[in-house]
Amino acid sequence: MGSKLVISLVLVFDLIAFGLAIAAEQRRSKASVVPDEEKNYTYCVYDSDIATWFGVGALLFLFLSQVVVMGASKCFCCGTAMRPGGSRSCALILFFVCWLTFLIAEASLLAGAVRNAYHTRYRTLFFADPPTCETVRRGVFAAGAAFIFFTAILTELYYITFSKAQNTMGPSYDKNNIGMSAY
Repeated sequence: MGSKLVISLVLVFDLIAFGLAIAAEQRRSKASVVPDEEKNYTYCVYDSDIATWFGVGALLFLFLSQVVVMGASKCFCCGTAMRPGGSRSCALILFFVCWLTFLIAEASLLAGAVRNAYHTRYRTLFFADPPTCETVRRGVFAAGAAFIFFTAILTELYYITFSKAQNTMGPSYDKNNIGMSAY
């Protein structure tokens, strides 16, 4: 079993990232077309921009979670050799899958934060078409939150199987015995 400190720290970071992504989805920017005082031009007025910062916070907490797990497991490739078998194979598969879901979650959160921060600032004449007030599509931050959830589960499983493969390397040695080989 892996370190309980690492497991609990990663779980807390992932829960915070998940909560921030859900909050970002709920607080997406909304826009409305408003005419100016003389009624010659129309322009876009946006409400709160807090969803951008919620998305960035979720992105950073998810990144911090991944750094903790990869640091604790030495990114699977560095460190001592592991026992060949099912745990190592499972850890390798989970390693790649958790990185895949991590990258998808980060891309969703980054795209949502950037798109939410972008505001159309131009004006049009009153008799022309009104400006298109660009906002982030519904579900972008929710997709990021879903992939944060998948990443959290896969990362925890990866760390546990990695620790199991690492801790069962070779036989245990007796203090009175001089062990020159594994057999």
